[in-house]
Amino acid sequence: MPENDDKKSSALRQVSLLGTIPILMAVGPLVGYFIGSLIDDWLGTRPWFIAIFLILGFVAAGKEIYNIVRKVNKDL
Repeated sequence: MPENDDKKSSALRQVSLLGTIPILMAVGPLVGYFIGSLIDDWLGTRPWFIAIFLILGFVAAGKEIYNIVRKVNKDL
Protein backbone atom coordinates (compact mmCIF):
# COMPACT_ATOMS: atom_id res chain seq x y z
CA MET A 1 0.00 0.00 0.00
CA PRO A 2 2.81 2.55 0.67
CA GLU A 3 3.90 2.26 -2.97
CA ASN A 4 0.40 3.29 -4.06
CA ASP A 5 0.58 6.32 -1.75
CA ASP A 6 3.93 7.32 -3.27
CA LYS A 7 2.47 7.15 -6.79
CA LYS A 8 -0.56 9.15 -5.70
CA SER A 9 1.53 11.88 -4.05
CA SER A 10 3.86 11.99 -7.04
CA ALA A 11 0.95 12.41 -9.43
CA LEU A 12 -0.58 15.10 -7.23
CA ARG A 13 2.76 16.94 -7.14
CA GLN A 14 3.04 16.81 -10.91
CA VAL A 15 -0.49 18.12 -11.39
CA SER A 16 0.13 20.96 -8.94
CA LEU A 17 3.40 21.91 -10.66
CA LEU A 18 1.79 21.84 -14.10
CA GLY A 19 -1.16 23.82 -12.76
CA THR A 20 1.12 26.77 -12.04
CA ILE A 21 2.04 27.17 -15.72
CA PRO A 22 -1.04 29.22 -16.73
CA ILE A 23 -0.52 31.48 -13.72
CA LEU A 24 3.12 32.04 -14.68
CA MET A 25 2.14 32.79 -18.28
CA ALA A 26 -0.12 35.59 -17.07
CA VAL A 27 1.77 36.99 -14.09
CA GLY A 28 5.26 37.30 -15.63
CA PRO A 29 4.29 39.61 -18.49
CA LEU A 30 1.82 41.56 -16.32
CA VAL A 31 4.48 42.32 -13.73
CA GLY A 32 6.86 43.33 -16.52
CA TYR A 33 4.24 45.62 -18.02
CA PHE A 34 3.50 47.35 -14.73
CA ILE A 35 7.17 47.82 -13.83
CA GLY A 36 7.88 49.17 -17.32
CA SER A 37 4.88 51.46 -17.10
CA LEU A 38 6.03 52.89 -13.77
CA ILE A 39 9.54 53.53 -15.10
CA ASP A 40 8.17 55.07 -18.31
CA ASP A 41 5.89 57.39 -16.35
CA TRP A 42 8.77 58.38 -14.10
CA LEU A 43 11.23 59.03 -16.95
CA GLY A 44 8.74 60.06 -19.67
CA THR A 45 10.06 57.51 -22.13
CA ARG A 46 6.81 55.70 -22.97
CA PRO A 47 6.69 52.92 -24.50
CA TRP A 48 10.35 51.84 -24.30
CA PHE A 49 10.53 50.41 -20.81
CA ILE A 50 7.09 48.83 -21.14
CA ALA A 51 8.35 46.89 -24.16
CA ILE A 52 11.64 45.94 -22.49
CA PHE A 53 10.07 44.74 -19.24
CA LEU A 54 7.22 43.00 -21.05
CA ILE A 55 9.77 40.99 -23.02
CA LEU A 56 11.71 40.27 -19.82
CA GLY A 57 8.46 39.09 -18.20
CA PHE A 58 7.84 36.65 -21.04
CA VAL A 59 11.43 35.40 -20.86
CA ALA A 60 11.27 34.94 -17.09
CA ALA A 61 7.95 33.10 -17.34
CA GLY A 62 9.28 30.90 -20.13
CA LYS A 63 12.40 30.04 -18.15
CA GLU A 64 10.37 29.11 -15.09
CA ILE A 65 7.96 27.01 -17.19
CA TYR A 66 10.94 25.21 -18.72
CA ASN A 67 12.29 24.47 -15.24
CA ILE A 68 8.91 23.15 -14.09
CA VAL A 69 8.55 20.86 -17.12
CA ARG A 70 12.09 19.55 -16.56
CA LYS A 71 11.28 18.86 -12.91
CA VAL A 72 8.06 17.03 -13.79
CA ASN A 73 9.82 14.94 -16.44
CA LYS A 74 12.58 14.08 -13.99
CA ASP A 75 9.99 12.80 -11.50
CA LEU A 76 8.50 10.43 -14.08
